[in-house]
This record gives sequence, structure tokens and C-alpha cells, in this order.
Amino acid sequence: MRYTKTIGIYLVSIIFLGICAMASLAWGSKNIEFNQAVNALLNSDDMSFAALVVRERIPRTIFSIMAGASLGISGALMQSITRNPIADPSILGVNTGASLFVVIGMAFFNISSANQYIWIALAGAGITSIFVYGIASIGNGGMTPIKLALAGSATSAVLSSLVSAIILPRSEVMDAFRFWQVGSVSGATWESINLILPFVIVGLIISLISTPALNVLALGDDVATGLGVNIGIIRIICAIAGVILCGATTAIAGPIGFVGLMIPHSIRLIFGSNLRGIVPMSAIGGAMLLTISDVLGRVIGSPGELEVGIITAFLGAPILIIIARKAKVRAI
Repeated sequence: MRYTKTIGIYLVSIIFLGICAMASLAWGSKNIEFNQAVNALLNSDDMSFAALVVRERIPRTIFSIMAGASLGISGALMQSITRNPIADPSILGVNTGASLFVVIGMAFFNISSANQYIWIALAGAGITSIFVYGIASIGNGGMTPIKLALAGSATSAVLSSLVSAIILPRSEVMDAFRFWQVGSVSGATWESINLILPFVIVGLIISLISTPALNVLALGDDVATGLGVNIGIIRIICAIAGVILCGATTAIAGPIGFVGLMIPHSIRLIFGSNLRGIVPMSAIGGAMLLTISDVLGRVIGSPGELEVGIITAFLGAPILIIIARKAKVRAI
């Protein structure tokens, strides 16, 4: 019965994700009928205005699904390795490290292409995560979830100050950075999709392979060690996967908040602590949230649009408050 219920949850979620994708193709500053959107997808000879609008929205929709899935999985991994149910990718300084390196690239190296953004953001996210892990490993007892969370929060605060110090005297960098920092999928192209696709695939494979070890890790470090799990290695591997997923997405879309924080925690209320269910459902849930947030941003802001990072904050904050009020937040 439990297996049938799980399959039902997956099917309903996938169907709803499909509805979100169709809404992304059909709705925006110019609304298209659903039947016209379907016809544009199925009939390549259709050259009507509606078909052209739908085809222009395809890369944005695909990127929203990929970015949301990446952020959802990244949040699930970070919450698992830190055993903190309300942690998100920024717990290891991923977003802030990526932001700092992007700012440095803008200010001192005149980077402008998506390919440059993605590599410099990944470098920043990776170096910052290594630094945070090193700081958290100092002292008696080595690295612990609490020390990791504290080190990540402190490092993020320092790096945020450095970002401000770099951009404030440079108005041209500030103009470019402030739009990127809000978080948006409006600039998605086939090129950006092709750039992040390998990183998303690698991160997804690592996360799925790591779920059995993460389930054991949830029992506690002592128990996991007794069962033969190298807790240091598994945390490093999962942190790398989280950095890859979040860093690549952040490079193109900017630091979008609340997806990696809210989705895994919400999914955990359904699947408990079983990472075999949490990881794939976090991908589906993150994709749904980001896609529908993008649609709402376009509809509400018509004829312009509100960036998706603003919408996820408005949706995420109240829902997270409701979850916190109705559920006892405890260590994983």
C-alpha cells in the first residue's frame, strides 16, 4: 500500500509539473491558448504569431525546470550532510562564494558571456565550500554539522561584505550585478541550457548514488561509522554535488532563494527521512516551484515581469512559516 501511495505521489507531481510547463509556454505578457501552445509544439510548420511566441518560451521553460530541480536537490543534500532541516545551499557559502567571484570577474576581468559566468561561479562556490569545510574541521572533534553551519554562515556574511565593497564604488558593475543578484530565468537560451546540462546530469547522478549512504548518515555519525560509512568522504562528495548543481544554476540565473530551503523540508514531511524519496521529489518540487514562480512573475508584472527570485521569496517565506508553526522542526 505504501509503495502504491508513493507511485501515486510521483505521478501526480509529474502531471502537475507538466501543467506548470504548459502554463509557462502559454502565459506571460502575451497569453496564448493552451490548444495553440500544444499545436505549436506538435506542428513545426505552424508559423503563426502564437506558435512563434510559444517557441521563444521553450528555452526559458526548460531552464526553469532544470534550475528548480538543481536547487531542490542541492538543498536536500545540504540539509542531509549538515543534519539541519532548514539549511539551504548557502550553508556552505555556495551562493555567496559564486556571487563574489562573479563580481570580481565583472569588475576586474570584464566577463560577460554565460560560459565565463558559469566557470567563475563554480570556482567561487567550490573554493568557498572547501574553505568553510576546512574551518569547520579545525578543533576537537573535527567537522560537525553545527560547526559546518556556523562556519558557513560566518563566511557568507564576510563574503557579502566583500561583494558590497567591490560594487559600491563601481556604478557600472552595480547596474549589471543588481539584476543578476535578484535571480531571474529571463535570459535563458539554448546556449545556457547546453552549458549547465552536463553539470546538472553529473550532480544528479552523484546525488542519487549517494542516497543509501546519506540514509545511513541520518542515523548519526557514530552509527554510520559503525556500519562502514566514511562520513567525511560522503559529506565531501555530496557537498561537491551540491556545489555543482547550485553553482551552475547560480551562474546563469543568479542566487535564487528559498527553493533549496523550502522544497526539501516540505518533501520530508511526506517521505520522512528516506533520501531515496526526498532527492527525486525535491527535483520535481523545485522544478514546479521555480516554473510556476516564473509564470506568476510574468503575469503579475505584465507587460513587464517580476524576477523569479522575488516571487520565490514571496511564496517561500509564508509557506515556510506555516510549516514551522505546524511541524516540530527537529534535527534530521
